[in-house]
Amino acid sequence: MTDRLCALTVVLDGTIRKDDAESIMAAIGVIKGVVEVRPVVASPEAYWARATALRELKDRLWDILR
Repeated sequence: MTDRLCALTVVLDGTIRKDDAESIMAAIGVIKGVVEVRPVVASPEAYWARATALRELKDRLWDILR
């Protein structure tokens, strides 16, 4: 039997202004089954997590290339 989902998370490829995201949020909102679209404000923790992940990826790539 397949798992039942109650939510999906969409992660943007970078930060954008909330007013610029309105059209994206509106488009997601009209998809069948979408009940709510809620923006998440970028925080220092989000930047840190992204920078850490990027650094780890770069380190792994360097290890492969050596």
